Amino acid sequence: MKMLVTGATGKLGTIVVETLLKSVPASDLAVSVRDPEKAEGLRVRGVEVRQGDFDRPETLDAAFAGIDRLLIISADGDNETRIRQHTNAVAAAERAGVKFIAYTSATNANESKLFLAEVHRVTEQAIVKTGIPYSFLRNNWYLENEIASIQGVIAGAPWVTSAGSGKVGWALRQDYAAAVAAVLAGNGHDNTIYELSGKLMTQEELASALGTVLGKEVLVQQVDDAAYADIMKGAGVPDFVIPILVSIQQAIREGALELESNDFEKLFGRPTTPISEALTQLVNEIS
Repeated sequence: MKMLVTGATGKLGTIVVETLLKSVPASDLAVSVRDPEKAEGLRVRGVEVRQGDFDRPETLDAAFAGIDRLLIISADGDNETRIRQHTNAVAAAERAGVKFIAYTSATNANESKLFLAEVHRVTEQAIVKTGIPYSFLRNNWYLENEIASIQGVIAGAPWVTSAGSGKVGWALRQDYAAAVAAVLAGNGHDNTIYELSGKLMTQEELASALGTVLGKEVLVQQVDDAAYADIMKGAGVPDFVIPILVSIQQAIREGALELESNDFEKLFGRPTTPISEALTQLVNEIS
Protein backbone atom coordinates (compact mmCIF):
# COMPACT_ATOMS: atom_id res chain seq x y z
CA MET A 1 0.00 0.00 0.00
CA LYS A 2 1.51 3.29 -1.12
CA MET A 3 0.64 6.49 0.75
CA LEU A 4 1.38 10.04 -0.35
CA VAL A 5 1.39 13.26 1.67
CA THR A 6 1.09 16.61 -0.13
CA GLY A 7 2.67 19.73 1.33
CA ALA A 8 5.11 17.49 3.15
CA THR A 9 7.64 20.24 3.88
CA GLY A 10 5.05 22.56 5.44
CA LYS A 11 4.43 23.04 9.15
CA LEU A 12 1.79 20.32 9.47
CA GLY A 13 3.06 18.08 6.68
CA THR A 14 6.51 17.79 8.23
CA ILE A 15 5.05 16.48 11.49
CA VAL A 16 2.63 14.15 9.71
CA VAL A 17 5.49 12.52 7.78
CA GLU A 18 7.60 12.10 10.91
CA THR A 19 4.64 10.56 12.72
CA LEU A 20 3.96 8.14 9.85
CA LEU A 21 7.59 7.05 9.73
CA LYS A 22 7.27 5.76 13.30
CA SER A 23 4.72 3.17 12.20
CA VAL A 24 5.12 2.51 8.46
CA PRO A 25 8.17 1.60 6.34
CA ALA A 26 9.68 4.54 4.44
CA SER A 27 9.23 2.51 1.24
CA ASP A 28 5.44 2.72 1.70
CA LEU A 29 5.52 6.50 1.85
CA ALA A 30 5.81 9.14 -0.86
CA VAL A 31 5.58 12.91 -0.61
CA SER A 32 4.54 15.53 -3.12
CA VAL A 33 6.29 18.89 -2.84
CA ARG A 34 6.76 21.95 -5.06
CA ASP A 35 10.52 21.97 -4.43
CA PRO A 36 11.99 18.44 -4.15
CA GLU A 37 15.30 19.86 -2.88
CA LYS A 38 13.57 20.83 0.35
CA ALA A 39 12.64 17.18 0.90
CA GLU A 40 16.12 15.78 0.26
CA GLY A 41 16.35 14.70 3.90
CA LEU A 42 13.32 12.47 3.40
CA ARG A 43 14.70 10.99 0.20
CA VAL A 44 17.88 10.00 2.04
CA ARG A 45 15.71 8.15 4.58
CA GLY A 46 13.99 6.12 1.86
CA VAL A 47 10.85 8.19 1.28
CA GLU A 48 9.96 8.66 -2.38
CA VAL A 49 9.99 12.37 -3.20
CA ARG A 50 7.81 13.51 -6.10
CA GLN A 51 7.45 16.97 -7.60
CA GLY A 52 3.89 18.22 -7.50
CA ASP A 53 2.52 21.74 -7.78
CA PHE A 54 -1.19 22.39 -7.17
CA ASP A 55 -0.98 25.24 -9.69
CA ARG A 56 0.43 22.94 -12.38
CA PRO A 57 -2.06 20.07 -12.72
CA GLU A 58 0.16 18.21 -15.19
CA THR A 59 2.72 17.65 -12.39
CA LEU A 60 0.06 16.13 -10.15
CA ASP A 61 -0.73 13.32 -12.59
CA ALA A 62 2.80 11.96 -12.17
CA ALA A 63 2.91 12.80 -8.46
CA PHE A 64 -0.26 10.81 -7.68
CA ALA A 65 0.38 7.88 -10.06
CA GLY A 66 0.19 4.50 -8.32
CA ILE A 67 -0.91 5.99 -5.00
CA ASP A 68 -3.45 4.07 -2.91
CA ARG A 69 -4.02 6.50 -0.05
CA LEU A 70 -3.61 10.25 -0.49
CA LEU A 71 -3.45 12.99 2.11
CA ILE A 72 -4.30 16.45 0.75
CA ILE A 73 -3.12 19.04 3.24
CA SER A 74 -4.97 22.29 2.67
CA ALA A 75 -2.80 24.90 0.98
CA ASP A 76 -2.05 28.48 2.02
CA GLY A 77 -3.26 31.63 0.31
CA ASP A 78 -6.46 33.53 -0.32
CA ASN A 79 -9.73 31.64 -0.73
CA GLU A 80 -9.82 31.85 -4.53
CA THR A 81 -6.27 30.52 -4.85
CA ARG A 82 -6.85 27.68 -2.40
CA ILE A 83 -10.10 26.60 -4.03
CA ARG A 84 -8.40 26.47 -7.43
CA GLN A 85 -5.43 24.53 -6.06
CA HIS A 86 -7.53 22.06 -4.10
CA THR A 87 -9.84 21.47 -7.07
CA ASN A 88 -6.78 20.70 -9.21
CA ALA A 89 -5.52 18.22 -6.62
CA VAL A 90 -8.86 16.43 -6.29
CA ALA A 91 -9.26 16.15 -10.07
CA ALA A 92 -5.73 14.73 -10.37
CA ALA A 93 -6.46 12.19 -7.65
CA GLU A 94 -9.51 11.03 -9.57
CA ARG A 95 -7.53 10.76 -12.82
CA ALA A 96 -4.80 8.78 -11.05
CA GLY A 97 -7.24 6.27 -9.61
CA VAL A 98 -6.39 7.03 -6.00
CA LYS A 99 -8.37 4.70 -3.72
CA PHE A 100 -8.72 6.90 -0.61
CA ILE A 101 -8.42 10.63 0.09
CA ALA A 102 -7.85 12.17 3.51
CA TYR A 103 -8.22 15.94 3.66
CA THR A 104 -7.40 18.46 6.39
CA SER A 105 -10.51 20.58 6.70
CA ALA A 106 -12.00 23.02 9.22
CA THR A 107 -14.46 22.78 12.11
CA ASN A 108 -18.05 22.26 10.98
CA ALA A 109 -16.95 23.13 7.44
CA ASN A 110 -20.33 22.49 5.83
CA GLU A 111 -22.11 25.07 8.04
CA SER A 112 -19.41 27.32 9.53
CA LYS A 113 -19.55 31.09 9.03
CA LEU A 114 -15.77 31.34 9.45
CA PHE A 115 -14.53 32.96 6.23
CA LEU A 116 -11.92 30.20 5.85
CA ALA A 117 -14.65 27.56 5.79
CA GLU A 118 -15.70 28.23 2.18
CA VAL A 119 -12.46 26.71 0.91
CA HIS A 120 -13.03 23.55 2.90
CA ARG A 121 -16.71 23.29 2.06
CA VAL A 122 -15.97 23.47 -1.69
CA THR A 123 -13.08 21.01 -1.40
CA GLU A 124 -15.07 18.49 0.62
CA GLN A 125 -17.88 18.66 -1.98
CA ALA A 126 -15.38 18.11 -4.80
CA ILE A 127 -13.97 15.04 -3.06
CA VAL A 128 -17.42 13.55 -2.41
CA LYS A 129 -18.32 14.03 -6.09
CA THR A 130 -15.43 11.81 -7.19
CA GLY A 131 -16.94 8.81 -5.43
CA ILE A 132 -13.54 8.02 -3.92
CA PRO A 133 -13.72 6.92 -0.24
CA TYR A 134 -12.63 9.83 1.95
CA SER A 135 -11.99 11.08 5.46
CA PHE A 136 -12.33 14.74 6.38
CA LEU A 137 -10.19 15.76 9.34
CA ARG A 138 -11.76 19.00 10.52
CA ASN A 139 -9.07 20.71 12.57
CA ASN A 140 -10.31 23.24 15.12
CA TRP A 141 -7.44 25.66 15.86
CA TYR A 142 -3.69 25.26 16.18
CA LEU A 143 -2.32 26.46 19.52
CA GLU A 144 0.70 27.59 17.52
CA ASN A 145 -1.52 30.26 15.98
CA GLU A 146 -1.27 32.08 19.31
CA ILE A 147 2.55 32.26 19.40
CA ALA A 148 2.60 36.00 18.66
CA SER A 149 0.21 36.63 21.56
CA ILE A 150 2.27 34.40 23.84
CA GLN A 151 5.42 36.27 22.87
CA GLY A 152 3.65 39.54 23.63
CA VAL A 153 2.66 38.33 27.09
CA ILE A 154 6.21 37.17 27.80
CA ALA A 155 7.38 40.67 26.85
CA GLY A 156 4.89 42.21 29.31
CA ALA A 157 1.89 42.97 27.08
CA PRO A 158 -1.68 41.95 27.94
CA TRP A 159 -3.55 39.21 26.08
CA VAL A 160 -5.54 41.26 23.57
CA THR A 161 -8.70 39.86 22.03
CA SER A 162 -12.07 40.87 20.60
CA ALA A 163 -13.36 37.27 20.76
CA GLY A 164 -15.42 37.86 23.90
CA SER A 165 -16.54 34.66 25.60
CA GLY A 166 -16.29 32.54 22.45
CA LYS A 167 -14.62 29.18 22.99
CA VAL A 168 -11.87 27.51 20.96
CA GLY A 169 -10.68 23.88 20.87
CA TRP A 170 -6.95 24.63 20.78
CA ALA A 171 -4.52 21.74 20.25
CA LEU A 172 -0.91 21.38 19.21
CA ARG A 173 -0.01 20.68 15.60
CA GLN A 174 1.56 17.41 16.76
CA ASP A 175 -1.84 16.20 18.00
CA TYR A 176 -3.57 17.06 14.72
CA ALA A 177 -0.71 15.34 12.86
CA ALA A 178 -1.10 12.19 14.95
CA ALA A 179 -4.80 12.04 14.11
CA VAL A 180 -4.13 12.54 10.40
CA ALA A 181 -1.45 9.84 10.41
CA ALA A 182 -3.77 7.42 12.21
CA VAL A 183 -6.39 7.83 9.48
CA LEU A 184 -3.99 7.68 6.53
CA ALA A 185 -2.20 4.55 7.76
CA GLY A 186 -5.22 2.90 9.38
CA ASN A 187 -8.32 1.02 8.28
CA GLY A 188 -12.03 1.59 8.71
CA HIS A 189 -12.03 5.30 7.91
CA ASP A 190 -13.89 5.27 4.59
CA ASN A 191 -16.38 8.13 4.24
CA THR A 192 -15.81 9.52 7.72
CA ILE A 193 -15.73 13.00 9.19
CA TYR A 194 -13.70 13.71 12.32
CA GLU A 195 -14.22 16.95 14.22
CA LEU A 196 -10.83 17.34 15.88
CA SER A 197 -10.96 19.66 18.87
CA GLY A 198 -9.11 20.08 22.12
CA LYS A 199 -10.88 21.03 25.34
CA LEU A 200 -13.02 24.10 24.67
CA MET A 201 -11.69 27.23 26.37
CA THR A 202 -12.32 30.97 26.37
CA GLN A 203 -9.54 33.50 25.83
CA GLU A 204 -9.55 34.19 29.60
CA GLU A 205 -9.14 30.50 30.38
CA LEU A 206 -6.25 30.15 27.94
CA ALA A 207 -4.58 33.29 29.30
CA SER A 208 -5.00 32.01 32.85
CA ALA A 209 -3.36 28.70 31.89
CA LEU A 210 -0.52 30.64 30.28
CA GLY A 211 -0.14 32.69 33.45
CA THR A 212 0.24 29.51 35.47
CA VAL A 213 2.96 28.30 33.12
CA LEU A 214 4.78 31.65 33.24
CA GLY A 215 4.28 32.10 36.97
CA LYS A 216 2.62 35.49 36.60
CA GLU A 217 -0.80 37.02 36.15
CA VAL A 218 -1.77 37.59 32.54
CA LEU A 219 -4.07 40.56 31.99
CA VAL A 220 -6.75 39.99 29.35
CA GLN A 221 -7.72 43.10 27.39
CA GLN A 222 -11.14 42.60 25.79
CA VAL A 223 -11.70 45.19 23.05
CA ASP A 224 -14.06 45.70 20.13
CA ASP A 225 -13.08 44.78 16.56
CA ALA A 226 -12.05 48.32 15.62
CA ALA A 227 -9.75 48.65 18.62
CA TYR A 228 -8.35 45.17 17.95
CA ALA A 229 -7.52 46.21 14.38
CA ASP A 230 -5.79 49.37 15.64
CA ILE A 231 -3.75 47.38 18.16
CA MET A 232 -2.69 44.88 15.50
CA LYS A 233 -1.66 47.73 13.21
CA GLY A 234 0.36 49.27 16.02
CA ALA A 235 2.05 45.91 16.59
CA GLY A 236 3.30 45.93 13.00
CA VAL A 237 0.87 43.42 11.51
CA PRO A 238 0.68 43.96 7.70
CA ASP A 239 -2.44 45.83 6.60
CA PHE A 240 -3.73 43.00 4.41
CA VAL A 241 -3.59 40.54 7.33
CA ILE A 242 -5.54 42.69 9.80
CA PRO A 243 -9.05 42.10 8.33
CA ILE A 244 -8.34 38.36 8.40
CA LEU A 245 -7.40 38.46 12.08
CA VAL A 246 -10.43 40.58 12.92
CA SER A 247 -12.78 38.21 11.10
CA ILE A 248 -11.30 35.26 12.99
CA GLN A 249 -11.88 37.02 16.32
CA GLN A 250 -15.44 37.78 15.25
CA ALA A 251 -16.09 34.18 14.21
CA ILE A 252 -14.76 32.88 17.53
CA ARG A 253 -16.95 35.38 19.38
CA GLU A 254 -19.95 34.05 17.46
CA GLY A 255 -19.15 30.43 18.32
CA ALA A 256 -17.70 29.20 15.02
CA LEU A 257 -15.11 27.01 16.78
CA GLU A 258 -17.26 26.01 19.74
CA LEU A 259 -17.73 22.39 18.77
CA GLU A 260 -17.05 19.77 21.41
CA SER A 261 -15.81 16.39 20.27
CA ASN A 262 -13.94 13.31 21.49
CA ASP A 263 -12.77 12.32 18.00
CA PHE A 264 -9.12 12.71 18.99
CA GLU A 265 -9.60 9.92 21.53
CA LYS A 266 -11.37 7.79 18.92
CA LEU A 267 -8.37 8.05 16.63
CA PHE A 268 -5.43 7.58 18.97
CA GLY A 269 -6.85 6.54 22.30
CA ARG A 270 -6.08 9.62 24.34
CA PRO A 271 -7.19 13.23 24.63
CA THR A 272 -5.07 16.05 23.25
CA THR A 273 -1.95 17.16 25.09
CA PRO A 274 -3.11 18.96 28.29
CA ILE A 275 -3.15 22.71 27.73
CA SER A 276 -0.61 23.44 30.48
CA GLU A 277 1.81 20.93 28.97
CA ALA A 278 1.18 22.26 25.46
CA LEU A 279 1.75 25.89 26.53
CA THR A 280 4.91 24.91 28.40
CA GLN A 281 6.20 23.27 25.23
CA LEU A 282 5.53 26.40 23.17
CA VAL A 283 7.01 28.74 25.78
CA ASN A 284 10.18 26.61 25.87
CA GLU A 285 10.40 26.71 22.08
CA ILE A 286 9.99 30.48 22.04
CA SER A 287 12.50 31.14 24.83
